[in-house]
Amino acid sequence: MPQLPSHHTFSSPEAASEALASEISNLVSSRAAEGRSAVLGLATGSTPIRLYAELVRLHQQGLSFSNVITFNLDEYLGIGKDHPESYWQFMHSHLFEHIDIAAENIHIPDSGISEEGLEEYCTAYEKKISEVGGIDLQVLGIGRNGHIGFNEPGATPDLPTHVTELNKVTINDAADSFGGSENVPRRAITMGVKTILGARRVVLLAFGNSKAAIVQRALTPGVTAEVPATYLQLHGNTAYFLDREAGAQLD
Repeated sequence: MPQLPSHHTFSSPEAASEALASEISNLVSSRAAEGRSAVLGLATGSTPIRLYAELVRLHQQGLSFSNVITFNLDEYLGIGKDHPESYWQFMHSHLFEHIDIAAENIHIPDSGISEEGLEEYCTAYEKKISEVGGIDLQVLGIGRNGHIGFNEPGATPDLPTHVTELNKVTINDAADSFGGSENVPRRAITMGVKTILGARRVVLLAFGNSKAAIVQRALTPGVTAEVPATYLQLHGNTAYFLDREAGAQLD
């Protein structure tokens, strides 16, 4: 049966990010003590920047990421790793260059796969996730249209990692970063809803007034493909970490 994810409202985005960083730190440390890997699903965009800064700070204080394996949610298709808006660049500049994670443990969808190789590549990405035992903790953001990863309105819950067309809202929201909507890629590789729901725990970060309405809808009973974040009601171990503005429309 669907159940509403828990939600926690923090005084600021920094406080919410620190709380999630602490949870991740505890997971990584406990797994290391057991001689096991911790598998993290990671997100991009402005929302998790504070989280990654806090993880870097914890690393500087002694937290090792040598036992961590990461899988990123998504990547634009058709731009190179050296493009300033590529998620490869984002992850390395905000996190990976500053911690002791092994390069072979970093997995980010490859934006340069040939058209004929895409389906096979997506299947292989899923296989890698299952081979390491699945994702322990998946970090998410939420788009103004309710997307999670690049699972846009209309996404079905049975899809694993796949190629998707980007929604107009998503393209418009990225326009400034790309110097105009005409420069925003039209397609992306994304983990599917099925992949996300396969994680043992999901924590969604949402900050600011612009996310208040969609957070309220996502945390209202009723699962619909038009708001993909409502699929998290099917998960059973999902939490929303919000600042006051993003949580303003919740009871």
